Amino acid sequence: MLTMIREFLQPTIAMLTSLFMSISALFGTAVAPAPERAPEDYDNVKNVIYLIGDGMGPNHLEKTKNELGIELTMDTFEYTGRSRTRSASSSVTDSAAGATALACGVRTYNGALGVYMYDPLNAESHPKSLTELCEENGMMTGIVTTDLTSGATPGGFSVHTFARTNTWDIDTQQMASDFDLIWGGTSEYVSKETCEENGFTFVKTYSEMMALEEGSRSFAQFDNSTWTDEQADAETPTLSQMAVKAIDLLDDTDEGFFLMIEGAHIDKHSHSNYDEGMTEALKEFDETIALVLEYAQQDGETLVVVTADHETGNITLNDDGTYSFTQGSHSAADVPLLVYGSDTFIEDGETVDNIQIPQRIAYSLGFTAEQYPFEVFAAWVDDAKNLIGQK
Repeated sequence: MLTMIREFLQPTIAMLTSLFMSISALFGTAVAPAPERAPEDYDNVKNVIYLIGDGMGPNHLEKTKNELGIELTMDTFEYTGRSRTRSASSSVTDSAAGATALACGVRTYNGALGVYMYDPLNAESHPKSLTELCEENGMMTGIVTTDLTSGATPGGFSVHTFARTNTWDIDTQQMASDFDLIWGGTSEYVSKETCEENGFTFVKTYSEMMALEEGSRSFAQFDNSTWTDEQADAETPTLSQMAVKAIDLLDDTDEGFFLMIEGAHIDKHSHSNYDEGMTEALKEFDETIALVLEYAQQDGETLVVVTADHETGNITLNDDGTYSFTQGSHSAADVPLLVYGSDTFIEDGETVDNIQIPQRIAYSLGFTAEQYPFEVFAAWVDDAKNLIGQK
């Protein structure tokens, strides 16, 4: 069936590929540029914890500090910079293209998860995510989110599909994956039976999560109602509770682990300009970061990277010193990039393209340019040339 679809769409794909390659050559929006430093120039680490505050711009931090009267752990990082966000189809990215950039080091069109813009049906190839790279090389891997497990950010780190609305495809690919844990809110097509058929322990409650033992593989489907300290249901874990337990399950290996943690409700409450909800969600995200840093400081071999996929709400500083939402959608603002555990990942104050972040993570884990991501970029060029008849 895939072959028939590919043959039917071949002329259209070839045309789009040719156009996309031309645009990419002019504007450099497709893939991360060659790094200024060689892979061996990065500090090597054993583990990576990658925290994504969905929709979190720098003024989200300032608004939260002002309104709650608190200091943030995020302000204590030694190395702080900015990440430039966009997608291949727009100067303002959505969460799907943003997650693909942060996970795979390539730009795709808004709405796509883990696919090249020129090959949305994954007919020829797809980019490799950091999660897949680590899993294939013997590391333990986990995805934790306060969104649905089929949400855009967990999807960008785990699947390859042309539309973020393809819930069945996302659920099916995740359940068939070899990752060690995928935890989040309830998604439509995930069932206990199907998870267990694919080797996952199915988890629904905080108690079941805490009962998990090292060596198990688990797929959690928690209640979707609330994710802050003030839980409506004590059997729904907070983001920080999930993070601590996930680390406990993943760090029992000599090969190291990769864990992506998403705080999704910063974005959700920013879309509705709900001040109290956003600040509480960011506070919980920051408390999660504090616990992650505590682990990393004790471990001594863990890289912690904190960033966002985009900014939501275009939060602006007012003349009276307060901060306000000015829109209900995403903006093109740069977002925070915070690093602990490496003196070579970024220079303090540096601004990088979001597609460079997974490249630097891969090099920090000791992967070579041949392993990631340039083998992917080379495959992208080769496949594109095949499609447009240049090879």
